[in-house]
Amino acid sequence: MADAPALGRVLSAMVTPMRPDGSVDLDAAQRVATHLVDAGHDGLVVSGTTGESPTTSAAEKDDLLRAVIEAVGDRCVVIAGAGSNDTAKSVEAVGMAQKAGAHAVLAVTPYYNKPPQAGLVAHFTALADASDLPVMVYDIPGRSGIAIARETYLRIAEHERITAVKDARADLWFAGRLMQETGLDWYSGDDAMSLAHFLNGAVGFVGVTSQVAPAAYRELADAVVAGRWDDARAVHRRLVPLVDAVMNVTQGAIMAKAALAEQGLIESPAVRLPLVPADDEQTALLRAALSTITADG
Repeated sequence: MADAPALGRVLSAMVTPMRPDGSVDLDAAQRVATHLVDAGHDGLVVSGTTGESPTTSAAEKDDLLRAVIEAVGDRCVVIAGAGSNDTAKSVEAVGMAQKAGAHAVLAVTPYYNKPPQAGLVAHFTALADASDLPVMVYDIPGRSGIAIARETYLRIAEHERITAVKDARADLWFAGRLMQETGLDWYSGDDAMSLAHFLNGAVGFVGVTSQVAPAAYRELADAVVAGRWDDARAVHRRLVPLVDAVMNVTQGAIMAKAALAEQGLIESPAVRLPLVPADDEQTALLRAALSTITADG
C-alpha cells in the first residue's frame, strides 16, 4: 500500500460530549481525542454528523474544534466538519475552521434541498476556494438525498484543494472506478464496509465504531498496510457484533456516546433532540457487544 495519506488512515468522526443538561463538555472532548490518538488514530473529524453538527451552534463548533486542536493537534490531523445545505454558511464555517487551526475540512453533500449536479460543483468549489485547507468531500446519499455523479467528481477533482472523499454510498464498483479516474484519496465512510473499501483501494476510513474500539481499528489498518489480509479479516469479524450494536440498533451518535460512557471516557451519554439517549434494552445490547472485543480494543 502507498505511503500514509496526507489526511491520515485511521480516523473517527468524534462524538461531541455533552453534560446531562445538554451543554458541550470540552474537557471530555479533549479526553476522548487524547484517548483516540494514544490508541493509534492519526486523524479526527470534529463536528461531523456524529458530532451532532445539525444541533450545535457555530460558537460551540469553534470552541470544540479549538479544544481538540489544543489537545492533539500536534499529533494528528484534525478535520473540521464545515458542510451544510447552505453554501454561504458553509463558506463561513470553512473560514472559521482555518482561523481555529484545523488541518482540513469535511464538506458533506448539501442535504434536503437536493441541488442539481451543477449546484454540487459550485458548492464544493466555493468551499474549496474559501481557505487554504484541503477538502474531504462527504458522499452520503442516504442522508443527503442526492449522490455525487461521476461527472461531478471529475470536475471537482480538478480543484487543487479537493483531495479526498469520505464514501458512504455503498457502491464499491463506482468507488473503484472513481479512485482510478480522479486520483482522490478514498476513505470508507461506512463502518460495515471499511475492510471492503480497503480491498478496493481506499487509503483509510472515517469511522464511528472506531472511537469505541480504537486499538482494534488500528490493528485492522496495520494488517491491511502490511498485506496481512487473513489478520485483517480476523479483526473485521471480531468487530462485527460491535458495528452492529453501534450502527444498526439506533442512530450511531447515540450508541457511540452510550459506549464511551460505558467505558468511562465520557460522564454522560446525553444527546440533543431530536436524538434521544439509548434506552436500557439498547444499552444492554451494546454492553454485550463491547464484551466481545479485548479490553484494550
